[in-house]
Amino acid sequence: MRDYTDACFRYLRATGLVNISYLGKSISIIREKIQEVDYFLQHTDREPCFINNESQYITYLGNPLIPALLSDNRELLEKKIKAEFPQLEISDSLTLQELKNIFADELENRKNKIITEQIVAIKDYRLFEDISTIFEQILDNSLYDTPLMLEWNTWRAMTMLDGGKIKANLKFDDFGNPMSTAQGNMADIVCDYGDFGLTVEVTMQTGQRQYETEGEPVTRHLAKFKKETKKPAYCLFIAPKINDACKAHFYALHKMNIKYYGGTSTIVPLPLSVFIKMIQDSHNANYVPEPRHVKRFFERSNELANSTTNEIDWYNGITQKALNWLAE
Repeated sequence: MRDYTDACFRYLRATGLVNISYLGKSISIIREKIQEVDYFLQHTDREPCFINNESQYITYLGNPLIPALLSDNRELLEKKIKAEFPQLEISDSLTLQELKNIFADELENRKNKIITEQIVAIKDYRLFEDISTIFEQILDNSLYDTPLMLEWNTWRAMTMLDGGKIKANLKFDDFGNPMSTAQGNMADIVCDYGDFGLTVEVTMQTGQRQYETEGEPVTRHLAKFKKETKKPAYCLFIAPKINDACKAHFYALHKMNIKYYGGTSTIVPLPLSVFIKMIQDSHNANYVPEPRHVKRFFERSNELANSTTNEIDWYNGITQKALNWLAE
C-alpha cells in the first residue's frame, strides 16, 4: 500500500501543479498554478472513457490534444506570461509554440535563481536544523517518498558540508522543490573540488537487494565520472544500513585494478547515522571544512584497504574515521 501511495504522490508531483509539505504532511495547489488547475478542471470531461481495443487505447493515450491545458490557449498563455514575467515583451508574430518555449525558458531561469539562493542559505548553515530534521524523519521512515527526500537532503548536506561545486542530478520543480530522483546511468550527486571529484550515491535499500541493485551501478557511475572529468575521483555510498555484501564488494574494488572501471575504485559505504554525525561535526567546527578534509578522508580509506586483511576491519576503520573526520 505504501508503494502505491508513493507512486500516486510521484504522479501528482510530476504535474508540477502541487506542493507537498514534508513537515506538515499536507498537499496544496501551488498558488501560481491555480489558474492552470481551474482551466484543466473546467475543460476535463468527468465521464470515463472505456476502450477495449489496443490500437484505439494507444491512440487515445498518445493524443497531445487531451487533456486541454491553459498553455494551449494563446490568449490565456499571454496573460499568464505577462502576470509572472511582466518585463517580457511579447510579439504578435510569435507562434504558440514559440510562446511556450519562451515561458519554459523563463520558468527555468527563475528555478535556477531560486536554487542558487537556496545554496547560499545552505552554505551559511541557515538550514542546518531543517536538514537535520529531514534526516531524522528519513531514519524514522515517516516521509511519503523517502528515496527522493534522502537524495535531496543529502545534496543539501553535501552543499553545507564543505567547499566545492555540488550538483544534484534529481529533478526540481519550477520553484526549486524536489520532484523526482536522478535518472539512470548517472550518479545521484556529483561534487567538483577542483583537482579531484566525488560522486555520492544514496539508497533506502538495506538487505541483499542493496548489493544486487546498487553494487555494479555505483562503480560504473564513478568510472563514467572519472572519464568525463579526467581527474581523480572517489565515491560516498550512503544507506540507512550497509549490507555485508556491499562492504565486501567495495573493499575488493579498492584493491582491484580494473580498466573498465578506470583502475581501482575508492568507494566508501557509510550508514546514514554516521553521515549525519559528519554533518554535525562540520556545523560544530570553529572553521569551515575544506576540500582537503574530504580528500584526506578518502585517502585514509585507501590506506586502510592496503593495511587490513579483510573487509570488516577496513569498514570498521573507515567508519571510525568518519566519526572523527575533521580530527587532524
